Amino acid sequence: MVDVTQTQTPETSRAPEFHLVQVVLGGLRQELFHDASAYRPLQPAEVNPKVARFLPKGIRPHLGLFPHVVVAFLAMIAFALGYEEFDTSFAPLTLMVVCTPPAIVLLTLVRPVLAFWASLATAPVIGYLTGYDAGWPWSHITFFSHLVVLGVVAARSRPRTSAWMWLVTAAFSLFTEMFLGRGYNSDAVPLLFVAALVLLAVTVLQVRRQADREVTAQLTVTEQERSKRTLLEERTTIARELHDVVAHHMSVVAIQAEAAPYRVENPPPELEQAFLTIRENAVAALTELRRILGVVRAEDYEAPDAPQPTLADLDSLVRNVQEAGLVVEKTVTGAVRELPQGVELSAYRIVQEALSNVLRHAPGAAAKVEVSYVLGGLGLRIANGPARGLVKPSPGAGHGITGMRERVTMLGGEMTAETTEDGGYEVAAFVPVSRDHDRDRDQDREGAGQ
Repeated sequence: MVDVTQTQTPETSRAPEFHLVQVVLGGLRQELFHDASAYRPLQPAEVNPKVARFLPKGIRPHLGLFPHVVVAFLAMIAFALGYEEFDTSFAPLTLMVVCTPPAIVLLTLVRPVLAFWASLATAPVIGYLTGYDAGWPWSHITFFSHLVVLGVVAARSRPRTSAWMWLVTAAFSLFTEMFLGRGYNSDAVPLLFVAALVLLAVTVLQVRRQADREVTAQLTVTEQERSKRTLLEERTTIARELHDVVAHHMSVVAIQAEAAPYRVENPPPELEQAFLTIRENAVAALTELRRILGVVRAEDYEAPDAPQPTLADLDSLVRNVQEAGLVVEKTVTGAVRELPQGVELSAYRIVQEALSNVLRHAPGAAAKVEVSYVLGGLGLRIANGPARGLVKPSPGAGHGITGMRERVTMLGGEMTAETTEDGGYEVAAFVPVSRDHDRDRDQDREGAGQ
C-alpha cells in the first residue's frame, strides 16, 4: 500500500468561518479606515429645471449649493443646543466645547469619514463636561450632531457604509456604557434607534436615486439605439427608392443605346460600336448597382408597381390630409420645372412626413405648405400653428425629423426644424439642383420640339 500524505497550506487549512470574518473585516476597513481623512469636498447638486423656473433669477445659479446650506443650518442648530446646554459664560474652554460639534458637522462637507470618527471621539469628553445630566455618553449636543453626521456621511457614501457606521456606533456606545459609565443613565438605545431610522431613510433615498439614474441611462441608451435604427431604416428606404429610380434610367439608357443604330440607315461602324459600348456600360452599371444595393432590400420587399410620387402629386397628398381634418394651404412660387427624380421624391416625402407630424402633434392646427422653385434649387417650408380643439396629441417615436434631415443631407441641402413664436412648428429645407441638369433638360425639350 502506498501512504499518501496530503499537505495543506495555511490558506487551505483555514476554516470557512475564518474567510467570512476576513471578508467582513475587510469591508469595514475599506469603508471606514481606508483613506479615512481623504479630502472629498461635497460637489454642487443637480438642479431640477422645473423647480428652478419658480425661483428668482438671482438665486437660480446658486441652487446647486442647497445641500451645503442645509448642513450649515444644522451646524447652527448644534451650536444653539451647545449654548443652551452650557449655562456659563463663554470661557475659552466652554467656547471650544460648544464649537466642536458644529465644526464636526461642517467637516462632513470636506472629510466625511474623518468627521464620523471625530464625532465618536468627542462624545464622551463632552458628555463628561456636561455632568451626565443629559445621559451617557451622548449629551444633547452630541446626540443631535452625531445623527447629522451619520445622515450626511451616509448620503455621501455607499449604502453598506451606513450599516458599518451604525454597528461601530453601537459597539462604541456599548463599550462606553459598560466600562466608562457605570451608574450613569444610558441614552445609547434611543440614539441607536433614531440613527437606524435616519440611516434607513437615507439608504432608501440613495437606492431610489441610483435606480432612477440607471433607468435614465437605460432610457438614454434605448433612445439612441432607436434613433440609430430609425436612421438606418430611413437610409434603407432611401437606398431602395434610389435603386428603383437609377435602375429605371439605366434600363432606358441601355434600351435606347441598343435601338439607336436601327433608327439610322446604314450607320457607320464607329457609331454602332459607340452605341454598343454605351449599352454594355449601362448594363454593367445596372448589374453592379443591383448587386450593391440589393443587400438593403428586405427578403419580402417588392418593388412598387406604381411610379414613385413627385411634386406633381402634392395636390393629391393635400386632399388626403384635408379629408383627415387638417386645414392645409398650399403655395407654389417660381417657375415650375421638372427636377431630378430623386429630388422630386425626397421633396414629396418631406412634405408628407411634415404634414403627418402636424396631424399627430398639433391636431386642429392649420398648416401651410410652400414650394419655391428658385434659381439653383428647390425650397420647401411647412409650418403650422399651435394645437386647437379637444383632440389630444398622439406623439410618435420622434424620429420623423431625423428621416427628413437625412434625405436633405443626402441631396447636399440644408434643413431647419424649430418651434415658432406662436407655439407652432416650422420645417424649412433647401435642396440644390445643379445647373447642368437644367441645361440638359432644356436641350432635351428643344430636341423633342425639333
